Amino acid sequence: MEDGTSKAPGYCTGTEDDEARQWDVRADCDVRHILDRVADKWSLLVIALLERRTMRFTELRRAVDGVSQRMLTVTLRQLERDGLVRRTVYPVVPPRVEYELTALGVSLHEVIRSLVIWTEEHQQEISDARSVYDERAEEQERELQAVTR
Repeated sequence: MEDGTSKAPGYCTGTEDDEARQWDVRADCDVRHILDRVADKWSLLVIALLERRTMRFTELRRAVDGVSQRMLTVTLRQLERDGLVRRTVYPVVPPRVEYELTALGVSLHEVIRSLVIWTEEHQQEISDARSVYDERAEEQERELQAVTR
């Protein structure tokens, strides 16, 4: 193999350090693609809901406030493609389709749960920091307006 040639599709070339490879931000990196998928708001909500039980499409749509039918369909397809969600179609009229987390999806939910717990534990600190930032930004804006008058 020629020096610098990718070893596999999506291989993060030039990132031989394990820690750097995990955080490679190039658009062609598989790690980035996976993070983009599992960290988007619809995927997080769907994974959280499916952790509790198997659900039908219409149940998910009602439970995920603000998601369009098309966006939910796309999200479920991508999660299924990534091996995080299992789609089961029952041969009845009308067809019944159910979604559930796979073992891989359950393991991801455990990580997501940790993130939610962290957020809950630190939401006041974040709120306070936002207030301080907003006050500082407003003060800077007032000072800039005073100078430009």
